[in-house]
Amino acid sequence: MAHTIKLHDLEFTPYLSEDKLRAIVSEVAGRINHKYEGKTPLFVVVLNGAFMFASDLLKEVSFDCEISFLRVSSYRGTSSTGEVKELMPIGTDVTDRDVILVEDIVDTGKTMGEVMAKMKLEGARSVSVCTLLFKPDAFQGSYTVDYIGVEIPDRFVVGYGLDYDGLGRNLPSLYQIKPNT
Repeated sequence: MAHTIKLHDLEFTPYLSEDKLRAIVSEVAGRINHKYEGKTPLFVVVLNGAFMFASDLLKEVSFDCEISFLRVSSYRGTSSTGEVKELMPIGTDVTDRDVILVEDIVDTGKTMGEVMAKMKLEGARSVSVCTLLFKPDAFQGSYTVDYIGVEIPDRFVVGYGLDYDGLGRNLPSLYQIKPNT
């Protein structure tokens, strides 16, 4: 894991290594496998950030499932705009389905809250949220995040699918913004 990296105008320091991320993903997959064994849920991966997490997670799912994708946006730079925009709809019927939303990070919870409401409105039997990263100090949602990989402080992070204005998604480890940047 490299030391400090620079993306655009900001510096980031190492936070979670590849090995630690693998262990987190494996533990989350185990909990999901236990709950959904014998069922055929629909995993809805929230793009772009969750693609690496979802890829690794779904390799460890031990039951039949379907996978679809949804693309929404609520960030500009290092902060949320407060507005959730649907950029690519799911395109899969969720009626009477058990839906597992796969997200990279839940911070305020606004994006997931809106996506959950949409899934329920479209007739999903159940909607669960699975996230790699959860920021409890920033969370303002009134719903339960069912599967949390790890809780992190309210600091901006990049890598393993998460970006800063388009850069950093390809990093295999997670980095946090360097203090005072």
